[in-house]
Amino acid sequence: MKKLLFAIGAALLTHSAKADEGMWIPSLIGKNYEEMKRLGLKLSKDDLYNINNASLKDAVVQFGGGCTGEIISSKGLLLTNHHCGYGAIAALSSVEKNYLDNGYWAKSMSEELPAEGITALFLQNISDVTEQINAAVGNAQGDEAAKLMSEGIKKIEKEASNSGKLVANVKEYFNGNQYLLLTYKRYTDVRFVAAPPKSLGKFGGDTDNWMWPRHTSDFSIFRVYAGKDNEPAAYSKDNEPLKPKKYLPVSIKGNQEKDFAMIMGYPGRTNRYEVSYGIDLALAETNPAIVDIRTERLAIMKKHMDADKSVYLKLTSRYASIANYWKYYIGQTEQLKRLKVVEQKKAEEKIFSQWSADKKAGYDNLMQQYEKMYADYKPYAKHATYYSEAFRASCLARIASAVEPLEKVLRTSPVKDSIDKYVKVLKMARSMNMKDYDPATDKDLFAAMSKMYYNNVSKNQLPDIYQEVILGKDDQDASNELFQAYTKYVYKNTCLLDSAEFESFCTKPTLSAIKRDPALQYAISFVRNFESNYLPKIESMNKQKKDLSKQYAKGLMEMKKGQLFYPDANSTMRISYGQVLAYAPQDAVMYKHFTTLDGLLAKYKAGDDEFDLPQDLMQLHQKKDFGQYADADGSIHTCFITNNDITGGNSGSPVINANGELIGCAFDGNWEAMSGDIAFDKKYKRTIVADIRFILFLIDKMGGAHNLITEMDVRK
Repeated sequence: MKKLLFAIGAALLTHSAKADEGMWIPSLIGKNYEEMKRLGLKLSKDDLYNINNASLKDAVVQFGGGCTGEIISSKGLLLTNHHCGYGAIAALSSVEKNYLDNGYWAKSMSEELPAEGITALFLQNISDVTEQINAAVGNAQGDEAAKLMSEGIKKIEKEASNSGKLVANVKEYFNGNQYLLLTYKRYTDVRFVAAPPKSLGKFGGDTDNWMWPRHTSDFSIFRVYAGKDNEPAAYSKDNEPLKPKKYLPVSIKGNQEKDFAMIMGYPGRTNRYEVSYGIDLALAETNPAIVDIRTERLAIMKKHMDADKSVYLKLTSRYASIANYWKYYIGQTEQLKRLKVVEQKKAEEKIFSQWSADKKAGYDNLMQQYEKMYADYKPYAKHATYYSEAFRASCLARIASAVEPLEKVLRTSPVKDSIDKYVKVLKMARSMNMKDYDPATDKDLFAAMSKMYYNNVSKNQLPDIYQEVILGKDDQDASNELFQAYTKYVYKNTCLLDSAEFESFCTKPTLSAIKRDPALQYAISFVRNFESNYLPKIESMNKQKKDLSKQYAKGLMEMKKGQLFYPDANSTMRISYGQVLAYAPQDAVMYKHFTTLDGLLAKYKAGDDEFDLPQDLMQLHQKKDFGQYADADGSIHTCFITNNDITGGNSGSPVINANGELIGCAFDGNWEAMSGDIAFDKKYKRTIVADIRFILFLIDKMGGAHNLITEMDVRK
């Protein structure tokens, strides 16, 4: 299998990849190098990825576990998106020192603020371990194969971690046809340096999210600190700014349409191998359920956030996260239908099945197996969505659900070590969730989600708590008043929300105490119903899908042998390349490849939650005080677009020109191509980028943080 994979390159799709399509493994980028040069790249292959010498991969980090950042100075200065730093900035803010709303500009390193919980992972090496994994599994099948694989992966990761000095991850590629080992250094002393006011960093709010034209200055700046030896170290006032192997120079020359553009980052997940039956299910069941639930959650949260600034600061990061993918699923559904992706997939699957039959390749019944698998799963798909999105929407439900394994231990084998273990789990769940707890908001979420669950999940799949307690055996009137009354009772009589009562319970947990607590009984009913009756069905489906997907990937590679393909995104470093490029979203409409400060001011609405602007920016615009950051046309370019292939996780990724210089910070995709995680569309797919000149303009002219500008290698 390994020889086959390397014969066709480092990837896979259901059709031949184009220059702008594909998220390529950096260690294998040589297979694409000639195409990159044709588009304008002036760097060598070793400039992109080199394990022995500094290369661009050393300047790009996984930021905060779910985004990308880039090092932009010799002193560990890090640029990422505003929405990637949003949670850390909100946590550092208070009503009195509201860095989120007002912005923050550290004028010296002494003013930089520790960002608790934020990490920066620097990739050290990528190596192929497929043969070791296959050897560990041998001829085993099913659960035994999964067990041996897990043990083999753990062994490889342990050996590669260098006694814990490195983070080692074995990742699956090509749906299990290849495995790569990636090692990282994890830096945990990361400090907040600068960000614009939220009115700029989140300009346009939900209205402009996933849209072009865009004018958002979606950036924030942090700094990575290290111990005296430049190695990772816990926070200490004695730590020093990281001396990076590589940092990105910054170009303020500007860009023109069709200029080369490259993105390096950590794209999260794509599912471009998905078959037509899976997309049908998403369109019919999963996506609409997610949108309905999140619409209600967001409305409840916004009501309370608008009423109280302290509640807003507490909940704003979670709200932003929920809202982002609420709109994403709306757009994905719309575009999958508009672009007729199901029909395209069916046509591709028909070709694949015919090829298999003609060549006697052994995949003739693969699509029939897929069809049956999804048909069997469909009755439970909505339940699975409501369990994760609705039941777990309130803090109380998330905390209470952590008591189920403790209750089971107390009921079956009350050994002290096991009890202590699950008490610790419960305490951790409470500690994590109470950070987001607002009593009034949580009660409204609990009541509304309990009712939505009852109204939308099949009645024969509901947990017993509905008929035993909430509604009663003869009461089918699921009114708002009934759920509100039940919610009031639960919150008044649980031990989970009062610290003293909670500690008392944890000191001596008993079955009788659990039975008396309505929040615990509520959660146990949901968890046990789901895990006993539906989780096994879901796990069985996932195992079957994994096996089918591996076969499909292998078959596609055999059918298209000799072509250059790429793998689905899986939160590991990738390179995508293309051009700065305009597009036509519909008949008689043409979008330019850039936006300007004039366009930003044209959207201004005084006092509006999404389109307000700081007065000092408006004054700079009025004076045309643009300094060295104006384009040749005399205006400030705020954002631009490229046809690079990205997805969630690429947020904050550097957009790099042909000379290896930073020209912008990627932060979004466009509405017309929101089917991109499942099917790349060459005509419409665009990456939205904050122009580095706009970012530097705000740092310098509005923030007055000249110290940060002088620290960078700014090239004119």
